[in-house]
Amino acid sequence: MHKSLKSLSLSLLNTDYVQLDHSWNYDNVISPFSRMYYIDEGHAKIYHSGQEFELRPGYLFLVPSYCYSRYKCDNYLSQYHITFMEKMGDGLSIYNHKAFNYEVKASTLDIVNFKRLLEVNPNRGLFNPDPKVYDNHPTILSFEKRNEEMSSSDFLETQGILLSLFSRFITDKNIIPNNDSHTAKKITESVQFIHENLQQPLTVDLLASKSHLNVDYYSRAFNNLFGIRPIRYIQIKRIERAQLLLTSTTDTIPDIASKIGISNLSYFTRLFKKITDKNPGEFRKYHWRM
Repeated sequence: MHKSLKSLSLSLLNTDYVQLDHSWNYDNVISPFSRMYYIDEGHAKIYHSGQEFELRPGYLFLVPSYCYSRYKCDNYLSQYHITFMEKMGDGLSIYNHKAFNYEVKASTLDIVNFKRLLEVNPNRGLFNPDPKVYDNHPTILSFEKRNEEMSSSDFLETQGILLSLFSRFITDKNIIPNNDSHTAKKITESVQFIHENLQQPLTVDLLASKSHLNVDYYSRAFNNLFGIRPIRYIQIKRIERAQLLLTSTTDTIPDIASKIGISNLSYFTRLFKKITDKNPGEFRKYHWRM
């Protein structure tokens, strides 16, 4: 029953205690890592997996990796948060294997664990609360090095705390029947192909063909696994890549559009504004001013 769980590996990215206000308001977020929150004061809302969750004191919340989400705080929220990577030996995500409760009441031990994780891992906070910034920032790639630099004792304690907190959300319900796991792996591999080839023409026909699946079946399976249609996913990832290039390079906007696989500058501008509420020039000016 628990054979698949034996290969589960969790790796800490960030942990911190933060106080947020109405500026914590983000849409169209799809991150390659998971998030856990413990709320101690205030209220906010988060939407993912087709549900709306009210972030409120005394509860834990989980946001899965590669899941479309949005966040909104009207006034004030203080929280302990953790971001972490997860992987399985078969190449799939644990979220492809098991069902999860995304909201649970916090126990005394949960609160102790959140605080202890922060003590064991100081200075691992986020440099910017905007997920569209830190999802794509080069420092996000340095987490493995920082984990390797930990003492053996701190590393093992960190792993134990992560697994303990993560265990609070998992259920015994299997998501994918054994005979469907091969399809899920193909879909997951196609996501990696998307990330590596954003500058190339990408269509559902191409992705389905590379996965050796019928186009309609591929699209439905993708949506079932990630909660979003593949075309929409590609659009969002392209704009996230464009955001990174706009804030970290001096490339022209037409060059950036070309580098993310969009040859029509007018279409790029419309899509960028639809997803970020700013046109590319406004976005670059705003972030270069920060």
